[in-house]
Order: sequence, then C-alpha cells, then structure tokens
Amino acid sequence: MSVLTTEEPDAVPAGEEPPDTGERHRLTAVTGLAALSLDAMASVAYGPEAIVLVLAAAGAHGLGFTMPVTLAIAALLAVLVASYRQVIAAFPDGGGSYAVAKTHLGARTSLVAAASLVLDYVLNVAVAVTAGVAALTSAFPSLYGDRLWLCLAVLALITAVNLRGIVESAKAFIVPTVVFVGSIFVLIGVGLFRSHPVSTVTAAGHASVVADNASSVGALLLLKAFASGCAALTGVEAIANAVPSFRVPRVRRAQRAEVALGAVLGLMLIGLSVLIGRFHLQPVEGVTVLAQLADAALGHNWAFYVIQFATMILLALSANTSFGGLPVLLKLLARDNYAPHVFALKADRQVHRHGVLALAVVSAALLVFSGGDTNTLVPMFAIGVFVGFTIAQVGMVRHWRLEKGPGWRGKTLLNGFGAVLTGVAAVVVTASKFTEGAWLIVIALPLLVAAFEIVHRAYGRIGQRLGLGRIPEVPHRERSLVIVPVSTLSRLTSEALSAASSLGDEVRAVTVCYPDPEDRTQVHALERAWADWDPGVPLVRLSCQRRTLGRPIAAYVREVAAAEPGTQVTVLIAEAEPERLWQRLLQNQRGAIVAHSVRRETDAVICRLRFRL
Repeated sequence: MSVLTTEEPDAVPAGEEPPDTGERHRLTAVTGLAALSLDAMASVAYGPEAIVLVLAAAGAHGLGFTMPVTLAIAALLAVLVASYRQVIAAFPDGGGSYAVAKTHLGARTSLVAAASLVLDYVLNVAVAVTAGVAALTSAFPSLYGDRLWLCLAVLALITAVNLRGIVESAKAFIVPTVVFVGSIFVLIGVGLFRSHPVSTVTAAGHASVVADNASSVGALLLLKAFASGCAALTGVEAIANAVPSFRVPRVRRAQRAEVALGAVLGLMLIGLSVLIGRFHLQPVEGVTVLAQLADAALGHNWAFYVIQFATMILLALSANTSFGGLPVLLKLLARDNYAPHVFALKADRQVHRHGVLALAVVSAALLVFSGGDTNTLVPMFAIGVFVGFTIAQVGMVRHWRLEKGPGWRGKTLLNGFGAVLTGVAAVVVTASKFTEGAWLIVIALPLLVAAFEIVHRAYGRIGQRLGLGRIPEVPHRERSLVIVPVSTLSRLTSEALSAASSLGDEVRAVTVCYPDPEDRTQVHALERAWADWDPGVPLVRLSCQRRTLGRPIAAYVREVAAAEPGTQVTVLIAEAEPERLWQRLLQNQRGAIVAHSVRRETDAVICRLRFRL
C-alpha cells in the first residue's frame, strides 16, 4: 500500500524567493490616503468658496450663515464616512454604491449607481486637470493660450504614473498631498491667533460679488448653499470603491484610510469656515477664497505662494482618485458582464491597464471638447456622485433592516438621514445647474445604463451559444484537411507544409492565378518548380478574374466544406516575422488579407504560422 504525502502549497524551498502575490504592489492606509483621497482633499480649494458665493447673494448678512452650512456639510461627511466604513466591511470586493445596490436594490438601480460613478470619475479627471492648469495660467498669463496642451500633458503624466501601478502613483503623489494638507493646517492654526487680517493685497482692486442690499436668508438659499458646498464631498466614496487595491487586511486598512480622510477633510472645512467668519471675508472676482485666507492669515509672502502652488499641484493631481477607483469599478462591471471583459484583465503591478487607458482617452476627449476650460465642465460635475451617495445610503438602510445586527435601528436612522440629505442635494444641484450643462448628465446617465444592458444581453447571447454553465458534448475526432496558401517556393513554404502535415490528415497547397500574362507566367514557373520539388502535397490553382487574394481562397474553402461534409478545414497562413520591429513596415500583409476573408466568409480554423527570421 502506498502512502500519500501532502506538501503545504505555499511552502517555499530553502534558498528560493517566495512567490510574488502582488501584495507589495497594493496600498497601505497611508499610501491609500495619498492615492485615493486627492479629489476630496483638493475640494477644500473650491468647497468653501462655493458656499460663500451662494450666500453672497443675501449680502453680508447671508455670509454669516457660512459656519452653520459648513457644519451641516461636516455632519453629512461624518454620516458618509460612517456609512462607507460599513460598505467597506460588507463589500470587501469594492464597487461602493454599485455593490450595495446590486445586492439590495436590484440590477437596474446598481447600473444607475455604476453609471453615476463612471460619469463622476471621468468628469473629476477633466475638472481636476483644468482647475490645476487654470491656477497655473493665473500665475503665468502668457500660458493661457496653451492651456489645452498643458491639460493634455498633465493628463499624460498622471496616466503614465498609474500605468506603473497604484502604489507608484501613491508614492509620487504623497509629497504634494502632505505639503498641501500641512499648509492648510498651518494657515488655519496661524489664522486662529489673528484678530484681523495681516494683509488684503490679494483682494485689493477686485470687485466684490456680495450683493449691495442685504436680503433675507431663506431656506431655499441655504439649501442651495448646502448643495453647492457639498462639492467638497466628492471623492469620499473612492476608498470604498477600491478596497481590493489595499494590502491584507484590506478591510481594516481601507476603513482606516476612510476615517483619516473624513477627519482631515472635516477639520480643514470647519477651520477654513471659522477663518472666513473671523476675517469677515467677502468673495471678490478673480481671486479665490483660499487665496484671500492665505493672504489674511500668513501675509503676502513666500508662505502665501507655497499654498497657492501646493493648491495648484494638488488640484491637477486630484485626478488620480479616478485612476484608482474607476478601473476597479470597471473590473466589477466586466465580471458581471456589464462591461467588456478586457477591463477585468490585470497587468503587472496589479494594474487594470485597460481601465486606466480608457479613462485617459475619454478624459482627453472631454478636455478637447471643453478647450481646457473649467467653467464648461463644472456644471456637470458632482451630480453623479450625489446620485451614488443616495443609492449607497438607501441600500445600506435595506442592509441593516435585513441583517438586524447590534444597533441596527440607529444605523438605519443614520443612513436614512444621509440618504435624504444627499438626495436633496442631488435634486437641488441638478435643478440649479440644469441650463448650464447639467442636462448633459441627465441625458448621459440613462444612455450609459442602456449601454451596460446592451453589453449584458450580448454576453448572455454569447454564453447561450457557447453553452456556458452546461456540460458540453464529448469531444470527437473529425477528418482534418489543411489548406496552405503559397505564392513562391522558399524555406517558409517548406516550414508551412511541415506544420500542416503535423496538423491534418490531408494537406493541399493553393495559389491564386490572375488573367494577366505576367501572373500566368509566374504561376507556370511555380507549378514547374513544385513538380521538380515534389513535396508530396498537391498544388491547386485557383483562377480569379478580379485582382483579389482572400476571396478566391475563401470560396475554395466553402467548396471543400460543401463537397466533404464532416471534414474540419484549417487554413494555415505562413508569415515571416522580421528581426526588427521597423521591418514589419516592409511586409506586404498578404497573410492578414487572407485571414480576414476566410474568417469573415467561412467557418474554417485559421492558423497563422510565425517564422522568425
């Protein structure tokens, strides 16, 4: 009796390196914060400004409500962070609102969530890049005419870094992130010790946008300010969407990164809002609120310019959030047959290369469409993320009601309250920005959902034809005929016939003959040389009146298939592969022409033999 021994599959023999599981190419909590939170971090550059610009319509009295509105947004941020911590634990494969909706709200709702996330990610790239370049051209007006090319260059840089892996992108962007966050906290810390602005040089000479006559502050104005300020919450969901990109234990690391993001973002928003009230800041044309705050707290010196340049760089690099989240979402959609399966493929360094490239191409098209202008894109931005927030919150309400774990009533109430807030914000932003370009998102969202469903139905039909999920018939052997197109005698011809003899029961060589005297002479010469060579394979002449190569061969294949049913026909196309890449330009592409015609017009198997020179 023999004894079977088992060996630990992961055991590594002494002296050998352990197998690369890809963990070193994944994120820690710190690098995850750098790679996936740039969008949210950079939003403090325009979130508080969006609030004061709306409240400015009610005059100085309206600006007094900046802090209450900011606190409401911070409260919503806390709700979202708590919710997405639970989403990370419940759906460790990533996908965020798409995964939640798929499990608890049905396929159609999950596709709406996915479509909203896709649109938000693509627009985030375009808005981030244009905003960063806009900050650069504000400092150097001579570059304004080249802003589109600058945008495309920044996009190419971010794409190249992400093609090397998400960890590489995190390493590249961690320094700008630390500089920006550190600068904002220094600004807030110093500003809290100021009783009045130390400088107003930045705003001097610029017209105020505050209404001259104070008006009452109604609920609608506050609601609009709240919805506009919620633009600062874009990117909060990115970590939950990209949980598989984290190192083991993935859930714990992703949750830590989510909490850190919420804490840092909340403190920055509240701190800046406090300074706006302390310095009685009023928004002016042509100068950002953040620039005024830096001027007031730090003075018009080198520290002011550090913050400006850090803001400019982080705004441009905040597009990296999309490169971390969208490829993972596309992978999940591909796994569920709602997106092309190529998006599920993963290259070295854990890179979803096709998702990264697709995002870059679509974003580049948006940049060209907008001419590199931020204002053209901003009205369409943030609507998608609010739709995703709302769907995720509603899905988590259903999640708690079904699971009924400890404290489920409080969690349900929290997520329900968050769903109401984000739903209202989505409606208000869409309504207020509809005529400015938001109507494009309203149209694009259902179109994208329809595209997902078309892809899903196509994969369903393909799977049905292939018999996926069913036990197939037992394989059986058929008589095999291999057809080899030839035009001259060479070593390539010999190699092709040798390979064909190994593949099939019968081999036939075919050559196409045209009515021109020169062509007839060449064919006669080939036939004489063939007879002298006598390879044991017949040479069949295919006459063709029109000067085409692929169609007569395809027609012959159809004739053989009709005359000899039950015979497996294979067309073996021999091609020389040059030693150097540039030499491929010297090839006549005859093999590609024949393969295209045979594939399109017959059911024959195509075998392309590469002969390396």
